[in-house]
Amino acid sequence: MFSGFSFHLRVQLRNEKNLLHSLNMRYFSPCLLWISWCYVSQTRAEFFTSIGQMTDLIYLEKDLVKSLKEYITAEEAKLSAIKSWAEKLDELTHTSTSDPEGYLGHPVNAYKLMKRLNTEWLRLESLVLQHTSDNFIANLSIQRQHFPTNEDESGAAKALMRLQDTYRLDSDSISKGRLPGVQDLVSLSVDDCFELGKVAYNDGDYYHTLLWMEQTLKQLEEGETGGVTKAEVLDYLSYSVYQMGDLRRAIELTKCLIAADPKHLRAKSNLNYFNNLLRQQKQDDEESDVESSESQGVKYAPPVDYLPERDTYEALCRGEGIKMTARRQRRLFCRYHNGNSNPRLLIAPIKEEDEWDSPHIVRYYEVLSDAEIERIKDLAKPRVANYGVGGQYEPHFDFSRRPFDRNLATEGNRLATYLNYMSDVTAGGATVFPDFGAAIYPKKGTAVFWYNLFRSGEGDYRTRHAACPVLVGSKWVSNKWIHERGQEFKRPCGLTEVD
Repeated sequence: MFSGFSFHLRVQLRNEKNLLHSLNMRYFSPCLLWISWCYVSQTRAEFFTSIGQMTDLIYLEKDLVKSLKEYITAEEAKLSAIKSWAEKLDELTHTSTSDPEGYLGHPVNAYKLMKRLNTEWLRLESLVLQHTSDNFIANLSIQRQHFPTNEDESGAAKALMRLQDTYRLDSDSISKGRLPGVQDLVSLSVDDCFELGKVAYNDGDYYHTLLWMEQTLKQLEEGETGGVTKAEVLDYLSYSVYQMGDLRRAIELTKCLIAADPKHLRAKSNLNYFNNLLRQQKQDDEESDVESSESQGVKYAPPVDYLPERDTYEALCRGEGIKMTARRQRRLFCRYHNGNSNPRLLIAPIKEEDEWDSPHIVRYYEVLSDAEIERIKDLAKPRVANYGVGGQYEPHFDFSRRPFDRNLATEGNRLATYLNYMSDVTAGGATVFPDFGAAIYPKKGTAVFWYNLFRSGEGDYRTRHAACPVLVGSKWVSNKWIHERGQEFKRPCGLTEVD
């Protein structure tokens, strides 16, 4: 540009010189020379003015280049993050789709799937929206209708905490994926632990908030990085400890919070409030001559559950308190059963094994083939299908205790239960009977049978049972309730109430 402008200027000057030679110098020379000089001077002045302006433009362009580089770096970081996410998910989905039930059988996998689809994929969508990708966004928008909701993610988190309570697992073991029968460890990140704590906090469950915020803090102190700060964790932790009644520790944690974030106004207000409460507590203790909480110690415990047999039920789920004695074991046998000479079973009798003596519980082997199991599962999937993350069935009776039940008039009460196990379960998932201390474990292709009623038609209250939450694995069951009608000759009435 500059060379072109200079050439134009030289042409103008040469033309002007030729003009001077052609004119009468005696009359026009002084004036034209002055005009010429003024013209050249003005031209140079505009030129230098342009250079001065362009120096500003150079720095402006430098800033633009810097901004462009920052944009490119940001875009590369986004693409790198998206690529890393895609590669990680490619490997993860390869593993998960090769054995969906086995993968989801690990409760941490199930929780993280909920979290990914409800939270992290939406973050990725926001990231990609900053860099146009119409096809991906269109596909994501279509698929989003199938994504889990906030309620689903929260439910999965609560299920993980239910497993923690039932099987008495510490947060660190769960976070590191150290569960019974698990080969591949699946870990929870510091952000995962923090989200679990927040779910508990929003539910008013300060016990689990404390457990998971402590785990978050532990992982932060071990050097793990994430999107959460130490101050954020301490904020939740200090308040939860206060809610659990441990004023002294709440004060210590609040001081740590202020040290981590000196500008945290609520923390300073809380510290004053906690100190005042502690002083009042000391005064009350002195007046009543009662030992302070410092000497007594504060014990953290899960929320009170008023279910009467909760402790017994959960102990049986853990394999504790099972009342299988050597004497009882000697009364249990295996046999081939032909259904009292049933023609269909004479050639191929069924394998029967005693699981419990009184009430009598038996297990039948090879009652469902793999093909039959898959067919039942296909039919069940669109409905209520199998036990989900931490899925359980609280203690209940299979027989009806309502005398005017509509079904009783047509079919009679539920005389017996025939329960098919359609999958093996790596850990947990037992069927337990709290009243007499039995635990029956799932075995694929088998079925267990017991009577719910005495021969008199009265309910056998010992058969109250529950399904323990699945810790690792996937539990599929189907059942058949055998009603009284039509069984009169196969199981005649007894002469006493408990026959």
